[in-house]
Amino acid sequence: MQDTFSFWKTMLLAFFILLPILPSCMNAPSAKEQQTKEESPGIVTGAERTAEYFPLLPGKRIAVAGNHSSRIGEVHLVDSLLAAGFNVVKVFSPEHGFRGQAADGELVQSTTDERTGIPIVSLYGANRKPTPEQLADVDLIVFDIQDVGMRFYTYISTMTLIMRAAATKGIPVMVLDRPNPHGHYVDGPMLDLAYTSFVGMHPIPVVHGMTIGEYARMVNGEGWLGFERTCELTVIQVENYTHSDFYQLPLPPSPNLPNMLAVYLYPSLCFFEGTAVSVGRGTQMPFQVFGHPDFSAEKYPLRFTPQSVQASVNPPLLGKECKGRDLRDIPIETLQTERRINLSYLLEAYRDFPEKEKFFITSSFDRLAGSNLLRNQILAGLNEEQIRQSWQEGLEAFKKIRAKYLLYPDFD
Repeated sequence: MQDTFSFWKTMLLAFFILLPILPSCMNAPSAKEQQTKEESPGIVTGAERTAEYFPLLPGKRIAVAGNHSSRIGEVHLVDSLLAAGFNVVKVFSPEHGFRGQAADGELVQSTTDERTGIPIVSLYGANRKPTPEQLADVDLIVFDIQDVGMRFYTYISTMTLIMRAAATKGIPVMVLDRPNPHGHYVDGPMLDLAYTSFVGMHPIPVVHGMTIGEYARMVNGEGWLGFERTCELTVIQVENYTHSDFYQLPLPPSPNLPNMLAVYLYPSLCFFEGTAVSVGRGTQMPFQVFGHPDFSAEKYPLRFTPQSVQASVNPPLLGKECKGRDLRDIPIETLQTERRINLSYLLEAYRDFPEKEKFFITSSFDRLAGSNLLRNQILAGLNEEQIRQSWQEGLEAFKKIRAKYLLYPDFD
């Protein structure tokens, strides 16, 4: 009788938490008025499906792995869980911190949330994997972070390390799934495991085309946790989502991906992070431009000067005026329908760079590309189609693995 009362009390609290969200859902515009699935009333994220997982939480000491994107509508997941009477004992935060405001690559210290008094344990500071001591008072880890579907976007690495630590201690992990804005295609060079790093932990292409919940299932199922044991994993699925949907993120997933244009250009432009060329960090248009002081003024008409800002404290080419290319006029629809990484920007920049021996930052570029193959192909003068052809065997093999773990209708 007591268990029944607790269940309905939890459901009633959940209703009042979600009540402010309902009007905006009920008044959502029609599909004809919007170009993205997120703005239609169809998609319901895993976090929003409280009836599916709230009954599993009573009596558990819960650690939330989350950041600013961990929300039920306009309410943060931690606040929602606390309001419903659940025992949240700590938060594990990824790169950019719990509030998603730390600069790129900036180490984040563990702290205490001023509002709730809950400890926030940084997994991008003194340690990147939860320690046994940090898990000693945890019965369940709830993971809810918006990913963007790139191998080198570090949230999937954080999730992998959380799963590895949880499996060692026998602690279940629950992933509240979210759509992938790049879930409608698979593309890019595969990772050679000799180049494993925090920006590439698994033998996958740059664009993997999976939600973070599907990705967790693959990490578990393929034995990528690093030992025979697997993680006790539950995925709360997204409702009414397919891999053909174009999902618009409700919040910037990190400081240097401020809008959907940057998100869509990210897989093509991130290779520049391993070169001498700037992608606009330290400006108001990161991952929407690229440039360098030594480019031709006639061919590269845009002018921008990276400055020290909150999102990028020490950006490449700090204080130097760059001549560059402005990509902000590209229609979103064009980027959605391309369904491929655009190598033309990288190949053009290399061709026009005056001191080619200084173009690549070799170790960084190879980590991002997943091996030294792409760099050597560019040095050898291969064109885009020749390079893309070299990816196909690896992509076809990966798609067969990927298919085993999909939870939603695929784009093919």
